[in-house]
Amino acid sequence: MFIGRERELKVLNDLYNRGDFQCVIIWGRRRVGKTTLINEFIKNKACIYFTGIESTMKENLENFSRSISGYLGFDASIAPVYDSFKNALESINDLAIQKQIVLVLDEYPYLAKSYNAISSILQQMIDHKFKDNTKLFIIICGSSMSFMERQVLGYQSPLFGRRTAQIKVKPFDFFESLGFCKSFTNEEKAVLYGITGGVPQYMSFIDEACSLKENIIKNFLSVNGYLYEEPTNLLKQELREPGTYNAIIRAIATGSSKSSEISTKVGLESSVTAGYIERLTELGIVKKETPIGSNNTRKTIYSIEDNMFRFWYTFVSGNLNTIQRNMYEVAWKSVEKNISNFMGKVFEQICLDYLWKDYEKLPVMFQYVGRWWGTNPVLKREEEIDILGYNDEGQALLCECKWRNELVDIDVIRTLQDRSKLLPYKEYHFYVFAKRGFTDRAIVMANKNDNIKLITFDEMMN
Repeated sequence: MFIGRERELKVLNDLYNRGDFQCVIIWGRRRVGKTTLINEFIKNKACIYFTGIESTMKENLENFSRSISGYLGFDASIAPVYDSFKNALESINDLAIQKQIVLVLDEYPYLAKSYNAISSILQQMIDHKFKDNTKLFIIICGSSMSFMERQVLGYQSPLFGRRTAQIKVKPFDFFESLGFCKSFTNEEKAVLYGITGGVPQYMSFIDEACSLKENIIKNFLSVNGYLYEEPTNLLKQELREPGTYNAIIRAIATGSSKSSEISTKVGLESSVTAGYIERLTELGIVKKETPIGSNNTRKTIYSIEDNMFRFWYTFVSGNLNTIQRNMYEVAWKSVEKNISNFMGKVFEQICLDYLWKDYEKLPVMFQYVGRWWGTNPVLKREEEIDILGYNDEGQALLCECKWRNELVDIDVIRTLQDRSKLLPYKEYHFYVFAKRGFTDRAIVMANKNDNIKLITFDEMMN
């Protein structure tokens, strides 16, 4: 069942319906649904589909030749092999002069690593053949984020300037993910989104016939679970020294947020650690943050951006021994006890997704948005705002996000108002989001102030 990606499909179909040459770059982290999107797009379209493999140029050329033969209706197992990629592309050129054809080059980084000249050959074919003479619709797709951004999209690439569109496929936001878990309560939907990070392939393993607990045990807390070794497998696929990266992720997941703290925890020089962290940032596993509106690099901190990784390092990594002994219930008790704390940051992201979804109705059409923290000079302590959005007109929206069972009281609103005094804007609006709801006096206070809005999670869902 295909869920979501309406915007991406519309972009692809609008380009296809133009009936001329197109070259679209599609990239994104593994498991995010790039191939599923492409397969949905090419339904009922003439298509040559090739997937690069980690092998030699010879084997990739053989597979490319088979893809072309399969399109022509020949038995791919006995079809002739082209003597070069250039000749194979010349053959595609001849076909695309007469008919609109989609050419998919999936896992392009594998092909390019096996044959360095392929990008230059594609550039020549696009410039001198495809662009002016054919209706060829090329899709170049890859999961290696750094390769795609530097060697395909980057200005140093032979393909720079040849693309007609690009689509970075990201994990679903919370509201896009709801199609995978329709039978669960609102709170359970939030948790399922949080532990999978909105990655479609992970969410596809959610079994609506099972409870939340059963899904977590089956996928994470069982040695046979699909996600039991997923972070380890991803690190091995993407990185040469997974052990070092694993130590850095664990350090961040357990509270080390500054570069110096992470370096001390893993026993590496700061300059060495910085290179590893940069690679993890490129992969979308780690996030580098400074307070929104600040350029002070001394305030830079690091956190786990990928929530599936954060869940795994919080609840699975420390329970490997009990899980390997099939003591699922013991591991589950740790999840049950601490999942509410884990969901705090997830709820902040859900609230931000809600703001974007409701953007045109907001009192502040913010241009910049993110988390803020800084020192209160009067109280001499660090203060934090979950979400701060502001614009060049001096309007600011401050949001507090509370994922807890207790009703949110008036003190939360007052604290948010007090923190606004640390900021330089002219006009302030306050949103407080709550998992359960608000006390009567908090509601009375909001009703008396036009710039205060209280929103429950159920209201967000409705």
